[in-house]
Amino acid sequence: MTVSNIKATFQNDVQKVWETVTSLEEYAWRSDLSKIEILNEKQFIEYTKNGYATNFTITDVEPCKRWEFDMENDNMKGHWTGIFTQNGKQTEIDFTEDVTAKKAIMKPFVKAYLKKQQALYVSDLKKALSNK
Repeated sequence: MTVSNIKATFQNDVQKVWETVTSLEEYAWRSDLSKIEILNEKQFIEYTKNGYATNFTITDVEPCKRWEFDMENDNMKGHWTGIFTQNGKQTEIDFTEDVTAKKAIMKPFVKAYLKKQQALYVSDLKKALSNK
């Protein structure tokens, strides 16, 4: 099991940050995705630009406060927790991924991969929010 956390602050109200992060229809701001397929109100599949699929099952939703889901693909399984906190006119996000590599050969690279993905996500989110 590998745990990776990222925190960031945005100059936007929590409602705007929440709507951007949790929208499964408006994901064009995500530079790593080609599409999201919504299966039902609790399950969706994200596809990378290379067509690699990851399945998600939403496990907890507290609007503008917490969003959690389980995730799984051929290489890993895990859990993601997103905490959203309004601080005045700013919003702080605190995102944690807890992932287990399915293949032994992948284990040494999981932490670095998660850190890279989280940094890209926050960078994309900053750009998306600056345009709103």
